[in-house]
Amino acid sequence: MSAPSKSAPVLITGCSSGLGEATALLFREAGFLTIATARDPLKLKRLAAAGCETLPLDVTDEISQQAVVRDVTQRHGPVGVLINNAGYGQYGPLEEVSPELVRRAFETNVFGLLRMSQLVMPGMRRAGRGRIVNISSLAGRVTAQGGGVYHMTKYAVEALADAMRAEVKPFGVDLVNVLPGPFVSPYRDKVIGNIPDMGPDSPYRIYSRNVGAYMLHFLDPKTFGTMPLDKVARVVFKAGTTPRPRTRYNVGFWAHFGPVGRYLASDRVVDWWMSRKIPHDVERE
Repeated sequence: MSAPSKSAPVLITGCSSGLGEATALLFREAGFLTIATARDPLKLKRLAAAGCETLPLDVTDEISQQAVVRDVTQRHGPVGVLINNAGYGQYGPLEEVSPELVRRAFETNVFGLLRMSQLVMPGMRRAGRGRIVNISSLAGRVTAQGGGVYHMTKYAVEALADAMRAEVKPFGVDLVNVLPGPFVSPYRDKVIGNIPDMGPDSPYRIYSRNVGAYMLHFLDPKTFGTMPLDKVARVVFKAGTTPRPRTRYNVGFWAHFGPVGRYLASDRVVDWWMSRKIPHDVERE
């Protein structure tokens, strides 16, 4: 495989803030034709000022997805690199996460990612080259209590990659997953806000608060293993541009060693340890 051409468009989803924004800036600064997208195009002003093209895109809407890929392809030719970054973090005890919220998480993290890949593939096949980079997560390899829905979606992204990677390889297309551990991002505050509040009578009232406290600590910039945003963005850029990419890039201490520890520990030990971190009966500070 060769490195993607700088003249072929780089299409990035979920660029309103955080990793998507940082990644778009890296591609643009390196001279790539960069198409930054988000549901709210008003949140893309910084990227537009930096020289990125910006387009509105809702990865859960078929019409929106088709319109963006068609527009980019008609004006610039086949997409050279697709960065599937758009994501949604749904946390909370599984009994209390509504079917609507579960569907929303899967529509964004799995179905939207797959559909964007399907839509760019015909152009990549015609060109005989292309790169699809999925922003997966440590959460697709190691499961923590309180994050069942999010983990389910990321495990699905991992399975999708293993199935699709060999399917598209004969057409000159690389498919790469990037699996970050915890890193500094606006995602931290969004996760807390997405935990369902079922009121004072909920049997998970204390537990849900502890899930939130645990995630705030886990993603705190001062916590061991939490990385700066730019470190992750640089790995995404590498995954999208290096001539011979790995199939997966684990980013950070926890992404490298967390799966090893989980493999070595029994389920009962992990359950006991996590129940100490996220108890049902005593609120964490």
